[in-house]
Amino acid sequence: MGKHTLKTNITSLQGDILVPGDKSISHRSVMFGAVAEGVTTVTGFLMGEDCLSTVSCFRQLGVEIEEHADQMVIHGKGWDGLKEPKEVLNVGNSGTTIRLMMGILAGRDFHTTLIGDESIGKRPMTRVTKPLSQMGARIDGRQSGEYTPLSIRGGGISGIEYRAPVASAQVKSSILLAGLQADGKTTVIEPEKSRDHTERMIRQFGGTVEEDGLFVSVRGGQTLKGTHIKVPGDISSAAFFLVAGAIVPDSSITLKNVGLNPTRTGIIDVMREMGADLTIEEIDGEQMEPVGNIHIKTSHLKGTTIGGDLIPRLIDELPIIALLATQAEGETIIRDAHELKVKETNRIDTVVNELSKLGADITATDDGMIIQGKNKLSGGIVSSHGDHRIGMMLAVAALICNDEVSLEQKEAISVSYPQFFADLEKLM
Repeated sequence: MGKHTLKTNITSLQGDILVPGDKSISHRSVMFGAVAEGVTTVTGFLMGEDCLSTVSCFRQLGVEIEEHADQMVIHGKGWDGLKEPKEVLNVGNSGTTIRLMMGILAGRDFHTTLIGDESIGKRPMTRVTKPLSQMGARIDGRQSGEYTPLSIRGGGISGIEYRAPVASAQVKSSILLAGLQADGKTTVIEPEKSRDHTERMIRQFGGTVEEDGLFVSVRGGQTLKGTHIKVPGDISSAAFFLVAGAIVPDSSITLKNVGLNPTRTGIIDVMREMGADLTIEEIDGEQMEPVGNIHIKTSHLKGTTIGGDLIPRLIDELPIIALLATQAEGETIIRDAHELKVKETNRIDTVVNELSKLGADITATDDGMIIQGKNKLSGGIVSSHGDHRIGMMLAVAALICNDEVSLEQKEAISVSYPQFFADLEKLM
């Protein structure tokens, strides 16, 4: 624990970074590999704590998973090969693990109990337990299934048509994973389109999924087949270096092999809208997801308004976008971002409080924030509050601070980017 002194007053960042594998795709590659028949190999897997929580849970369900230096090998058992775990499954800090696993477990006719860390204990689960219960799974937990620990007895489920109140890839994926095991057809209708890694992966494993606008449907009884997954770099991790390259003087950074899934590239649209000097070189090839190299240089930025259907495409990048906005001319407004309140922390309040400590002119609103630029950042003692994305955002903010910056709870960063400080150091 303790305080970690961050590098400040950086005059230039130069070089190339290969960002770690995409967290969302890494999680799903293990889950689909586990319930597919035959072997799945995964290269570029993110060896962060969240994804390793998923690995550990599936091992407890009887799946053999080998870890090698550069790949994971999953010996799939098919849906029926999963076994009732002897112990409680602990998902650590991972919201993706718990919500998607509930969809898988809803279709299995055995009993499982799921717990997580203190932060998971505060995150809302009825958004998943409600539709899964409608399908016929028996789920219980604190406050009528709102909070962990959660107990699931699955099996014998039927397809439903579900109108999701929020655009959430975790909610959609959980219902689709249950739907693949249910009688009949399962359809999820979203208010806006959320990231579609699950739909792409169902196809990659030989399954069928129908998409029609905001409607996504699967039929039950599908058998998935093991495959090879090449995980691209995580655009949510690349975002920290994209912003660093735009706001630190005399900088030029190339981020290599980054996933460019259109449901995730909101950060690129926003940076271009704000005037960032950003270019993309797409990499051709037989890939499940579009991939490319992104080049960013120091930029003259202007404020903008961010809201509506753009929000699900950049929900995880909003903390770092808030920092970007402090260095843009004029006002930036972020709205329609209620989802930020139920992440690892209440990210609206946390971002506003921590950036204010460094001298940013930033105000919280009910569904986002208002940031006045362009202002010099000073220094101070800040905290990640145990949230990896807040920790990395503050480390990037420190680069342009005039005075010393100390970060508390730095260890949270290893959840999604264990190499973050080493990569940052390489550019200095």
